[in-house]
Amino acid sequence: LYRRYGLWFRLRKLIIWLLGVYIAIPFLVKLCPAIQAKLVFLNFVRVPYFIDLKRPQDQGLNHTCNYYLQPEEDVTIGVWHTVPAALWKNARGKDQLWFEDALGSSHPVILYLHGNAGTRGGDHRVELYKVLSSLGYHVVTFDYRGWGDSIGSPSERGMTYDALHVFDWIKARSGDNPVYIWGHSLGTGVATNLVRRLCERETPPDALILESPFTNIREEARSHPFSVASTIYFPGFDWFFLDPITTSGIKFANDENVKYISCSLLILHAEDDPVVPFHLGKKLYNIAATSRSFRDYKVQFVPFHTDLGYRHKYIYRSPELPRILREFLGKSEHEHH
Repeated sequence: LYRRYGLWFRLRKLIIWLLGVYIAIPFLVKLCPAIQAKLVFLNFVRVPYFIDLKRPQDQGLNHTCNYYLQPEEDVTIGVWHTVPAALWKNARGKDQLWFEDALGSSHPVILYLHGNAGTRGGDHRVELYKVLSSLGYHVVTFDYRGWGDSIGSPSERGMTYDALHVFDWIKARSGDNPVYIWGHSLGTGVATNLVRRLCERETPPDALILESPFTNIREEARSHPFSVASTIYFPGFDWFFLDPITTSGIKFANDENVKYISCSLLILHAEDDPVVPFHLGKKLYNIAATSRSFRDYKVQFVPFHTDLGYRHKYIYRSPELPRILREFLGKSEHEHH
């Protein structure tokens, strides 16, 4: 009896402790919106671990150069520039100046904006750089302030400004070569923020590609698997968890931005995406397709069937991707010229 009583006492103590945490966490998030911001950005999650971002060749990118740019005072961002595979032999052993000059070669450029968590050296990101390089594109990517080895505090405004700085840096060196913006996941929010701003100043990119996009951060947060479970079991979920996101100035309003974007748009989304639900990408496409700003431009939605297993970050594996890009960007390049 004494042993049973002791076991029940410890179990009851554990249940009370878990219940206390369950109740305390929402209030903690509500009182400290910065916590919610960290959960959106996940910039403190650096995977893969133990890689030297100064050495992209360690990730099999032997035709890639590492740069550091300074968008603002006290902000430094790490950048990777992968040249087209056709320039691989020429790129070996070359310095940063050679790589910068190479942007003026007759190859289009893709500015890749990655999602939350991890760094520019993430495995699926590196594999996409290789695919795009093999198709003849320069790929320029970077870690936003607060990610990887980039210095600064993360914010939506800061991420967008970093992207604008890198875009302008590319345009200053690429001459008349087409420049495309590619955003993935949270990076689609940065991408539409950037392209809206570029269109407003009348310097739009040649095309915008959104991979696994959402409509806005509130709808994405509400549709996340963790959130879906929480809304069932926790009353006041929006007030506790979603309102602090807005309080932190985080919107990533893709659905609003596409109404002010004037360039060709391609949306790629896997039906089995467990992070950003497929229906959000489809909803964003429907908004863009009926927007007056796209009336003179091509808007295309490409779904990938559940059976393919591409989920949230493996669309680069599609053997159809080269054809999709060739057909879509070929038209965009024609419009450019």
